[in-house]
Amino acid sequence: MRLTSWCDGITRYQWLVLFVAWLGWVFDSMDATIYALVMHPALHDLLRTPGAGPVSTDVIGWYGGIIFSIFLIGWAFGGVLFGVVADNFGRTKTLVFTILIYAVFTGMAALSRTWWELALFRFLTALGIGGEWAAGASLVAEVFPEEKRAQAAGLLQSAWAAGFLVAAIIALLLRDHGWRPVFVVGIAPAVVALLVRLWVKEPERWINARAEERQSHTRGRRRLAELFAPGLVRSTVVGSGLAFVAVFGLWGATNWTPTLIRALPDLRDLSPSELTARVSYATMVLNIGAVFGYLSFAPLADRLGRRPVFALMCVGSLLMLPVTFLTPRSYVHVLLLLPLLGFFNNGIFSGFPIYLPELYPTRIRATGAGFCFNVGRVLASTGPFLTGCLVTALGSFGRAASAVAVVYVVGLLILPFAPETRGKPLPP
Repeated sequence: MRLTSWCDGITRYQWLVLFVAWLGWVFDSMDATIYALVMHPALHDLLRTPGAGPVSTDVIGWYGGIIFSIFLIGWAFGGVLFGVVADNFGRTKTLVFTILIYAVFTGMAALSRTWWELALFRFLTALGIGGEWAAGASLVAEVFPEEKRAQAAGLLQSAWAAGFLVAAIIALLLRDHGWRPVFVVGIAPAVVALLVRLWVKEPERWINARAEERQSHTRGRRRLAELFAPGLVRSTVVGSGLAFVAVFGLWGATNWTPTLIRALPDLRDLSPSELTARVSYATMVLNIGAVFGYLSFAPLADRLGRRPVFALMCVGSLLMLPVTFLTPRSYVHVLLLLPLLGFFNNGIFSGFPIYLPELYPTRIRATGAGFCFNVGRVLASTGPFLTGCLVTALGSFGRAASAVAVVYVVGLLILPFAPETRGKPLPP
């Protein structure tokens, strides 16, 4: 009944905008996840010296962490850059361009001959992934009515889990064909760019704001500076801090789940193809929990407030990371824990398309949301690299990922300073 009442009054065009933005974020997630699923076999091929034995786990962890970190830096840069572009030139145009960027360069990663070529293609892919979120989140926030905006944003973020599932299915289906075809499939999102171009127009809020401003190019270049004006600096610092915590935890710990699965004692005798299948199944299970987390954030945030639900997700992630990465001794045990980890560790991201657009006026909404959600990635980019170092120092991926969980304490310390936006209209 609650879902039915929420759907009442939503126009066909609003559903269309949500669907297209959701689809773009699905493929965004898919292209971001593909690397985590094929990192081990890809780096084993790219780092192997002819005539030498297998590449060690420590070496793969080291270079894998570096590529993860480079990817996050590109994501951060793209999110900030294309947030500004979306405010200046439009949400829809930016959405099309960023989707094309991450689709093309994901496909080109299949051509990598060295680890640094793979790192370069992942950096360029990340530029588009970061920019797509800023444009898509602002587009949905501005098209939907106030009382339905949080639920729409929650549905938008659920696309991330769907993208994880799609990536896992692709890796499963192509497990006997090597890692390069998995990247080739990443070109598919280019079709979504065509759909956006044909079906979606710029939101009235943005058109009206641009008409009122009549800004010069000089003022447009000062949009980033406005984020640190006296009335907005608190929101910018808090939003960036929360995003840093979520990203650091996800990429520094949870996205190493495939490597955790490969190290389980009861899977060591499996063939590479069978092992890839087990990794894909585990990724699917993780994201089943994530779907429930994404969809739960919005109704909880409307009932309890944004800050309490962010706190719930931080506490749950703080507890579930060490439990999931340290206690399992079998594949079945991991499968039982992963949905709970996914609920908290991934579910927290559903708060950002809800919360961040609520902090900024229309003229700098995409800039502000894109900056906060992505600038923390510059700092969070140290997460995968740190995890790679911790693997060497602590002796296992499980211990390293569990140590990273401490970052959620930082999130709990930030939340008392976060503005509460529940029940307030979107700033004009």
